Amino acid sequence: MRSAPFKKILIANRGEIALRIISACKDLGIQTVAVYSEADRHSLPVRFADEAICIGPAKSARSYLDIPSIISAAEITNVDAIHPGYGFLSENARFAEVCEVSGIKFIGPRPEVIQVMGLKERARAIMHDAGVPILPGSGGVIQSAEEALETAASIGYPVILKASAGGGGRGMRIVNEAPELAALLAQAQQEAGAAFNSSDIYLEKYIRGPRHIEFQVLADHHGNVEVLGERECSIQRRHQKLVEESPSPALKPQVRQAISDKLREAIRAVGYTNAGTVEFLMDETGQLYFIEVNARIQVEHPVTELVTGVDLVKSQILISAGESLPDILADRVVPGGHALECRVNAENPDTFAPSPGRITAFNVPGSIGVRVDTAAFTDYVIPPYYDSLVAKLITHGRNRDEAIQRMRRALDLFVVEGIHTSIPLHRKILADPDFLAGKFDTRFIQRFIGDNRMK
Repeated sequence: MRSAPFKKILIANRGEIALRIISACKDLGIQTVAVYSEADRHSLPVRFADEAICIGPAKSARSYLDIPSIISAAEITNVDAIHPGYGFLSENARFAEVCEVSGIKFIGPRPEVIQVMGLKERARAIMHDAGVPILPGSGGVIQSAEEALETAASIGYPVILKASAGGGGRGMRIVNEAPELAALLAQAQQEAGAAFNSSDIYLEKYIRGPRHIEFQVLADHHGNVEVLGERECSIQRRHQKLVEESPSPALKPQVRQAISDKLREAIRAVGYTNAGTVEFLMDETGQLYFIEVNARIQVEHPVTELVTGVDLVKSQILISAGESLPDILADRVVPGGHALECRVNAENPDTFAPSPGRITAFNVPGSIGVRVDTAAFTDYVIPPYYDSLVAKLITHGRNRDEAIQRMRRALDLFVVEGIHTSIPLHRKILADPDFLAGKFDTRFIQRFIGDNRMK
């Protein structure tokens, strides 16, 4: 039995991912400190962590995004490391640097690597140099409307404008023809500046109706890189994922192998360490094109865990403590079976309007092949200040059909009352003939919402 890599870890997050990290720490014999806002005073992470400290009021800017408050909590409780989870400060290079300066291990990539990966045009250049296919584009930040027009003319319309420093659809504009480019560029720059404090925009070829494929990577401090297959994330609305699965029903084995080989080279070249996700778009011919790197654990990491048997959060902690991937993984990872994840959100399944409030009844499904990651319970209040995620429902089967059947059964047994949730929408998605056949792309939800099958 290995000794604990750290004595105590502070979790700079909330909800289900905070609980997930607490579980991994318990497995490793590590004490935990939960930080919480006033809105989360009665949350499960606060109950199950060894220590808990309130770091501010409900609004994220004054609690979960308040770096001085989090560092103060870490120093008061004398922790060895901080795990940022996903969202909030997980990809904030300044936060990682402050942790480092404070003598606290940041469980994630080094600050300079986070910064490089966060600049999407830089990340594109790194991947291109390693032979990873990228979409034709500007090759860097657009300096003027004239340059944008020239680049767009050379690669052909439609093109897409993207914020270099951000994601989630902000600072993003699709341009179908030249006369609208200048105005849309100005809009994108203004939105990016407000959202990310950087108005840098780059341009690339726009693929209509792509599939969204992402590869999970782990890299240690000894030059070892493991690519743990891919996840299909095409079922999404406004760039927010709803259903994820692994492996992708559309990816050919030879393409998977070729991309994995190139990613190992690219990840090693940039000096990337810890867990990360490399995202791609797939066109109608099956060609993959790199779009960005998420330098953190992903919401949908459980589907990879169920297919590979690798505990990604424990791996993050052990890598940060200096252990090597061969020791962490022990044996060669051989993916098996198929896994699906449905994000159960507190929102109206027809209008997608947020539905915060008190849960009056809560029952999670179980039995073989079913996993539920949640911090909700009966009488828990879903606050209006944060992401609407209530639970992640994950199923695993010998093949895709079995994973889908188990997901259908689990959705039928999942009870959440008192608020609206996306469960009815998930039931309809899993009954759709195109989804069952694996024939879908990122436009699926837009088509599906207008379909009579939704009524």
